Amino acid sequence: MIPTQAFRPHRDDVLLAVLSVLAGLLLWSLGIYSTNNRHFFPAWAALVPLFVLGPMELLRRTAPNTTLAVGTVGVIADQFTVGNLGTVLIFTDLMYAAVVYGKPAMARRLPVTTGLVTIAVTIASVAWLRTPQALMIGVITGIVSFGPALTGATLRNHREAAEAARLRAEQTALLAEMDRSQAVVAERARMARELHDMVANHLSAIAIHSTAALSIGSPATSREALGVIRENSVQGLAEMRRLIGLLRDAGAEQEAVATPCLDGLDALLAQARVNGAASGLDFVLLDDRPPGEPLPAPVELAAYRIVQESLTNTLKHAAPGTVRVRVTRADGLLTVRVESPYGDRPGPRAPGSGAGLVGMRERTDLLGGEFSAGRTGAVWLVRADLPAEERVVAG
Repeated sequence: MIPTQAFRPHRDDVLLAVLSVLAGLLLWSLGIYSTNNRHFFPAWAALVPLFVLGPMELLRRTAPNTTLAVGTVGVIADQFTVGNLGTVLIFTDLMYAAVVYGKPAMARRLPVTTGLVTIAVTIASVAWLRTPQALMIGVITGIVSFGPALTGATLRNHREAAEAARLRAEQTALLAEMDRSQAVVAERARMARELHDMVANHLSAIAIHSTAALSIGSPATSREALGVIRENSVQGLAEMRRLIGLLRDAGAEQEAVATPCLDGLDALLAQARVNGAASGLDFVLLDDRPPGEPLPAPVELAAYRIVQESLTNTLKHAAPGTVRVRVTRADGLLTVRVESPYGDRPGPRAPGSGAGLVGMRERTDLLGGEFSAGRTGAVWLVRADLPAEERVVAG
């Protein structure tokens, strides 16, 4: 059954059908026949295959199997009349359309089949007629059947290759867009971690000491708190300016110089002592790393930020006591441990959002390390094991 859309032929097919039939009528009226040496039927009988094959052009795109079958029967029937060149030309187009618009299996079979038919007709003609002119029968058969099938197969292959290339280009563009989106998300997450780790420490100290200054009536205490607030404000502003400079792509050299490292832990703990003195906190650094063994820059930055954020959380939540920061390197791992007193805390507190623990875990996971944080007895322990060796990718 022919589908509904088959009754809406392409306008080019309509034009082709009309011109083919008109051309065949003109040749017949002029007495130009393709097989005028045969007289099985009267001359007008040559118009029957022509009128049958002409409408097949309307279905060449939508029903190529049907049109080829009808065309084959029609062109064979035409050989028993005086013959019409228009019928033969229509058949060649139907053969071409069957390869171009037919199913892939047909497109693969027809060139092979018509090629074998051409060879078989040539051999049979030579064996039967035993004249050199018999070769022309094979040549004509090849022109009428094998030539259009081969041309159609070539065109179809080019179209399929172009479509495959287009799909590959679309997939490549889609993958590139996905990579770009993931890169943007990753960069935003990195910026968020940097911003949180750099500024949260200073803002937490400002919040705690401003609360103390407002709640304690002693002028000396208020003056001391205001001094801590001013120092943290200045340092926080400097950190913000550094981050803004990095975001403006000031250059790789400047970024490398500005990147914190573990050599700055002494200064970091010194600042923490100032910020935590009013809360009864003391800070001790135990750096057990072997001297002269450099660390990969991302690992050193991550370790510094983990210590910094741990000190920020200690300033917000820890009970009075001693906070111990230990950094060790062994068996290819850099281990960072921050132990802070766990319990009820007097005095003002800074609010926490939980983003600090998330950021520390993300930094550790990005480097392929292990992170843990939780209560152990009367101590809150933060631990991060980071790979301390450069990773070499085999080529």
